[in-house]
Amino acid sequence: ACVRYRFQRNDASAHVFGLTDESEVWRRHFAKADMVIEAVPENLDLKHKVMAAVEAATPDHCVFASNTSALPIRDIAAKSSRPENVVGMHYFSPVPSMKLLEVIPHAGTSRAASAAAVSVGLRQGKLPIVVADVPGFYVNRCLGPFLMETTALIGDGVGLEALDKMVQARGMPVGPITLADEVGMDVANHVRNFLAAADLGVRMTGGGSRGNPMQELVDMGCLGKKTKKGFFVYESAKGGRLKKSGVNPEVAAKLSQFVERDLELTEKEAVDRLLGRFVNEAVFCLQDGVIENPMDGDVGMVFGCGFLPFTGGALPLIDAFRAG
Repeated sequence: ACVRYRFQRNDASAHVFGLTDESEVWRRHFAKADMVIEAVPENLDLKHKVMAAVEAATPDHCVFASNTSALPIRDIAAKSSRPENVVGMHYFSPVPSMKLLEVIPHAGTSRAASAAAVSVGLRQGKLPIVVADVPGFYVNRCLGPFLMETTALIGDGVGLEALDKMVQARGMPVGPITLADEVGMDVANHVRNFLAAADLGVRMTGGGSRGNPMQELVDMGCLGKKTKKGFFVYESAKGGRLKKSGVNPEVAAKLSQFVERDLELTEKEAVDRLLGRFVNEAVFCLQDGVIENPMDGDVGMVFGCGFLPFTGGALPLIDAFRAG
């Protein structure tokens, strides 16, 4: 089996070769392309520039798929000469190990373009779900309120390490404090501000209005693992990896300003509050047509962020609580 896998991988790699725009040879190859997946940084002007160059070199039927985690697909398609061929394909990091793929058509995307994106995703070994072109799409839309409830729980007296341990004990692969450090405080804060200003409003304020501790950490330069300090402090380990060495004392002192009270929450109360934000937002997404059906919602939760996989996802928890 291993030999066969290596053969298949090498066979696939044999059909991949690098191209640059330093030579006109790339245009000859692109002239026969059925789909181009763009993955430049999250800058709308840059994506428009790349899209214009691609559309000038590709046949009329070529699908232009943009890998974005935040930019509205309709805004990307606004400058397209073939907007019906523009679709979003949101890959999750790290791409080699994350199975989920969000396919995001905008209002003018053709069914053929959406189907092509799903087909390519399946051939890449991904699990594609089709989601609406709304801020945060699906998974990040649910993740935003989850992260904001984290700050609310801190304000209610739950400790950083304790909160991580509680959530992992319930079955999540990683706690919310570690998740924020992994994602990056600047990224998490950007998502917070983006979703709050877009259409989630009060759903992005957590359990109260205690300010924005994430912005404080960004201003302090504590961006998480990539700067070796965030909620936790990190030190170098073998193999170039980083490992936690404890709570960042500088951040702990700053966060004490955001603690309004100690509700002495039990583990169940704290985790129910936190995971409840995930579940509530998943329900809103189903209700508002962000996802097409509950199964897509559960696939997105489990394979996009590892939400309690033994439960089957976020929506089955509603049945477990016997909600009507």
